Amino acid sequence: MTFALPAFAKRAQERSSLTLATVLRDLDDQAKGFQSLTADISRTKVTVVVNVKSTETGVLYVHGEKMRLEMKTPDPRTILRTGDTIYIYTPGLKRVEEYNLGKHRQLVDEFLLLGFGTSGHDLEKGFLVTLLGEPTLDHQKTALLELTPKSAQARNQISKIHLWLDESSWLPVQQEFFETGSDDYFIIQYSNEVRNPNIPDSRFRPHWPKDTQRIRPEG
Repeated sequence: MTFALPAFAKRAQERSSLTLATVLRDLDDQAKGFQSLTADISRTKVTVVVNVKSTETGVLYVHGEKMRLEMKTPDPRTILRTGDTIYIYTPGLKRVEEYNLGKHRQLVDEFLLLGFGTSGHDLEKGFLVTLLGEPTLDHQKTALLELTPKSAQARNQISKIHLWLDESSWLPVQQEFFETGSDDYFIIQYSNEVRNPNIPDSRFRPHWPKDTQRIRPEG
């Protein structure tokens, strides 16, 4: 029995060298079939001036524009995005904060799920894209892109992003965000990624324990 490889996976096997044009084309191909994803996640914030690193780990669930991030350690909390609302639930405080994205939706869309179902066309709309090379990361051959936000609003937050894409799946294996106005940055690593799993809709519903305090911060 034989199985047909997706176009982007077949090209990854056949080519001898990578160009930005082929990366963007492969991202266009993979975006067409992307529906959902689960992955383990590790996020490390680096504060350069005082040489402090802090790492938290959890599990990511994605379905289209819906996202649920369950951080497990060191401080449990859940970040849920549905439509124009982001919820941050902290069980230790029995509190959930609700934020309406409103005019900030485009900014959130550019950063929150970067690379998960993002087409090459959309990437070029939001960023100046440069191919930096093909480093091996955790035994995976990757395409390393540098992304510079085009919008001034985005650059006020993040000056640039480094994005490592697994060449066999074109899913992110690592992202590095450089904060504007400082040398600080944070790195997000993804592992055990499962493409297009069946995730129940209940995973993305804002259901919290009855004794949870609901807060809607202004701004």
